[in-house]
Amino acid sequence: MDFRERIARRAALELHDGEYVNLGFGIPTAIANFIPPGIEVILQTENGCLAFGGTPYVGKEDSDVANAGGQPITLVKGSAVFDSTVAFAMIRGGHMDSAFLGALEVDQEGNIANWALPLAPGRYSPGPGGAVDLVAGTPKVVALLQHANKSGESKIKRHCTLPVTGTGVVKVIITDQAVFYVEKDGLVLKEIIAGETVEDIEKITEASFTVAEDICEYRLS
Repeated sequence: MDFRERIARRAALELHDGEYVNLGFGIPTAIANFIPPGIEVILQTENGCLAFGGTPYVGKEDSDVANAGGQPITLVKGSAVFDSTVAFAMIRGGHMDSAFLGALEVDQEGNIANWALPLAPGRYSPGPGGAVDLVAGTPKVVALLQHANKSGESKIKRHCTLPVTGTGVVKVIITDQAVFYVEKDGLVLKEIIAGETVEDIEKITEASFTVAEDICEYRLS
């Protein structure tokens, strides 16, 4: 199992029955494939679909029906397909219960930076996309990302260094190594990947955090 699947499987455990859920670009799109048994949620994608399922079998895909990453999805009973203006009316109107977003950085204050890759001084790419609307209009934002970048530097920061998409909006941080909840006093470490210790997580995390009394092994089901 690669890190993307691991994060997506753990993220799916944050779903609650009956929720309206936006799945953002990147790792979040895979959550549709790992919804736990007995949980029914209404998935939304910002490019224009409400109520969809996971990845179709090869040859069964419809190129006109895709998720935020342009990957094929399956339509389910009650599905609706529309343009992105309708999708954003739902988001801006506060009709999503939760949003799962990929991130470049998050910090101990619940801030998220998820769009601005620096190209040169003062120049960033690719652009904020729909994340600005999602973090402003959704009560529960879950950030999904690798714990460290390619240089081994922590992406769980004391303070975000990239342009911030939203301030104080993240409620849960799920990485390939750990799960943090964002509480009013800061980050709380809730789960650790098997074989690692709290000390191991401290070494790879720039942000300060406390440890939950009921800390447990990273869950996948």
